[in-house]
Order: sequence, then structure tokens, then C-alpha cells
Amino acid sequence: MKLVPLIKPIFVFIITLTSTLLFLLLFPQTKNTSFESNLDSMSMARTFVLWLHGLGDSGPANEPIRTLFTSPQFRNTNWSFPSAPNAPVTCNNGHVMPSWFDIHEIPVTADSPNDESSLLKAVQNVHATIDKEIAAGTNPNNVFICGFSQGGALTLASVLLYPKTLGGGAVFSGWVPFNSSTIVEQITPEAKRTPILWSHGMVDRTVLFEAGQAGPPFLEKLGVSCDFKAYPGLAHSLSNEELRHLESWIKARLQSSS
Repeated sequence: MKLVPLIKPIFVFIITLTSTLLFLLLFPQTKNTSFESNLDSMSMARTFVLWLHGLGDSGPANEPIRTLFTSPQFRNTNWSFPSAPNAPVTCNNGHVMPSWFDIHEIPVTADSPNDESSLLKAVQNVHATIDKEIAAGTNPNNVFICGFSQGGALTLASVLLYPKTLGGGAVFSGWVPFNSSTIVEQITPEAKRTPILWSHGMVDRTVLFEAGQAGPPFLEKLGVSCDFKAYPGLAHSLSNEELRHLESWIKARLQSSS
């Protein structure tokens, strides 16, 4: 499931510091370094964005996404675009391709079966990446996990099963990839405070819109905040409109956590 629909079997923030002329004339050598430093630390807070691609895609192919985030708040952002390992995928007749976990059927519906075993292995790898970034000095509140399609489903599971509150999780054209009570019981009160942005195209024929619509009620029952946005006319792809909204959504949360 790449960023553009394919035929089977492979589907996918200036702080402008100004001074008056009078100030410049009277105090040409004066510089309020403390003030500037405080502003700089606000706008340059270390942030981390992890992007998880869709089935059959790769990390490098998604790296251009970062170029759309032009706001100054993202000047000190560490982006990561990992690639999924190659594995046989059931829905594609066992063909080996980049895949985070196994998918049993395409299109994915609200009632599609889930492979929770392979999902949890993928979640562990995502958590290891998050742990490494936090150990490097990033505040968990400035960690954002985002993903498209299969990567969106993995994003949801990874955020919900992470023991700390993160900045947010953004799901694009994804679905809820688990339904067992044993997994739900692992979701901590801290994880439930991580906000979710969920975006889905209304004419998606690969991960049906109904699969996306099932997300918010599921999260509501858990007490998780979810901002769901439907995009009329959008199929199984990622739009610039969605990414612009994501930029604003992350910016708002950086301001509240800086």
C-alpha cells in the first residue's frame, strides 16, 4: 500500500525579533541574549517524527514528506523513515515484500482478521526506536509517530502500547490491527493520554472507509482523544491537504508541550 494506489499484488513552522529604531540608535551594542535564547529554545525544541510506510513501500521513498514541513518549529526535528523487512504476505498470495506485519486480506474491512503475533513483533521494533530517541534527549511529549496504511495501523498499535504519553500518533488510511482483550489490557493510563489524528479517504478501496470509521469509537471506549478527518474523493493515497493538516496538528501540540 504505497502513497499511490497500485494494482495487486503490491498496494500504498519566524519568530521575527524586531527592535525600534530608537532602541538601535541608543543601544547599538546591546543584545538581549537571554530573551533570544528563550525564544530560540521554544522554537527549536528537539522533536522526533517517525514515519511508517505502507505495504510494499520503503522508507526512502517517503522522505520527501519532510520537505512539506516548512514551519520554523521543525528546524530541530529529527525525522526517521525506516523500511519494513521483507516478509511473505498472505493477502498477496505469500509473495515476499516489505511488510511490517502480515495482512490476511485486501481490501481491509472493519471486520478483517488480524495477525496480532507479527504485529506485536513490529511494535517492539518501533518502541526500541522511540526509546533510543528519548534516551538521546527528546521529551516524549515531542515524539510523534505517523504512518500510512499498514504503517498507520502499526502507528496506532505502537502508540497505544507504549508505556509513556507521547506527543501524538497520526494514522493515515489505517485500521485497528488488533481486537483481543489481552492486548487492550496492556494499554496504560499514560498511553491513553496520547492524542490521535486519524485521516481517511472516503473512496478508499484498499483499506475501506468503514475500517477507518471504526477507529474513533474504539478509541473513545478506551478514553483516547481522536481527531478524525474524512477526505471526500480521496482513494488509498496520501494528499498534501492531509500533510498540511498534520503539520498544524503537530505544531499545536509542540506549543503545548514546550
